[in-house]
Amino acid sequence: MTKIKICGIKTVTDALAAMDAGADLIGFNFYPKSPRYIEKETCAKITSVLKREHSNIKLVGVFVNSSVEEVKYILDTCSLDLAQLHGDETPEMVEAFNGKAFKAIRLSAQSAETSVYPFLKSVTIPAFLIDAAVKGVYGGSGVTADWSAAAELAKKYPLLLAGGLTPENVADAVWQVKPWGVDVASGVESGAGKKDAAKMSAFVKAVKRLEIGK
Repeated sequence: MTKIKICGIKTVTDALAAMDAGADLIGFNFYPKSPRYIEKETCAKITSVLKREHSNIKLVGVFVNSSVEEVKYILDTCSLDLAQLHGDETPEMVEAFNGKAFKAIRLSAQSAETSVYPFLKSVTIPAFLIDAAVKGVYGGSGVTADWSAAAELAKKYPLLLAGGLTPENVADAVWQVKPWGVDVASGVESGAGKKDAAKMSAFVKAVKRLEIGK
C-alpha cells in the first residue's frame, strides 16, 4: 500500500483532519521562511494529541540547513520520529541521525542517480524524498517533479514522491512512479499553510481507489 504523508501541518484541527482522511505520516515544517513554518512549542502540543489518539502515526520534522544538534533537539522536544532534511545537507549529516533522517532530493533527469547515490549509506524507509528542482526554492513550490526519472529510482529504492501533487493528479503519479509513498502540502490547501479537510480526504481517496483497482 502506498503511504501518504500530509506535510506542513500547523494546527491541531488540521492534524486531526489529516488523520481522519487517512494519512500515514504527518509533517511539520521548521524552515522559518516557509508559509508552513511552525514553532516547536506549537508542534509539541499537536504531537502530544496525535500520539495519544493515533499511536501508530509517523511524525516527521522538515528542516532546511539546520545544525544536527538543533534537529536532534527538535525531534526530541516534539516527539518526532523522523527528520526530513530538505536543504543542502551532506551525506555525513544524514548519517549522524542513525536511521532517523532522510534526504530530500530536488531531482532533474540528468542528475537522478548521482544526486541520490551519496545519501544511500544510511538505511531508512523512506530512503529519500523526490521533489521538483526549482531554482531558489527548497520545497513546497507546487511544481511537479520529474516522474519518469523518479520511476526509475522507485524500482530500486523506497522513495517518497513530492512536488505538485493534488487530488486530481496523485493517482496518475502513483501509477507512473510506483513510489513507496506520496507527500503533499500545497495540493491540499485552501490557502498558504491552511489545510482543506475535503481536499485531504479527496487526495487519500484517490490513492486508495488506485490501490483497490490493482
